[in-house]
Amino acid sequence: MKKVSDIFSHKGRKVTSVSPDTTVLDALKIMADQNIGSIMVTDNDKYLGIVTERDYSRKVILKGKSSTDTKVSEILSEELPRVTPSDTVEYCMQLMSDKNIRYLPVFEDERLIGIVSINDLVRETILTQQETISQLKDYLHASM
Repeated sequence: MKKVSDIFSHKGRKVTSVSPDTTVLDALKIMADQNIGSIMVTDNDKYLGIVTERDYSRKVILKGKSSTDTKVSEILSEELPRVTPSDTVEYCMQLMSDKNIRYLPVFEDERLIGIVSINDLVRETILTQQETISQLKDYLHASM
């Protein structure tokens, strides 16, 4: 079974984070520049939570708040389940499905080391299926 560590071997472990007093607008600019849908909120390397595009739309736009006046600490999600590099892709997909979320922070002990998205999990699943198909084709060709 593929694991979170397998995803990291393809995409790396880069964590983009901001401090809790960063404005939502500044966080959105960073997310846009890096083409990512979420950003971690940390304070002196301590994980506080995550801000996603969904948080922005539901906690800023729909509530009529200002992106320039609202701090990420006011809208972050802090109750996401945590996973480890040894957790399986299937386990992560089940967690995301059960909790209706798109991102999971990855920890080693209490240290944030990365994030996996639903896109990462789908990409890894497709890669695994392609590898299986290739192996089956090789097996069939070898037996002829």
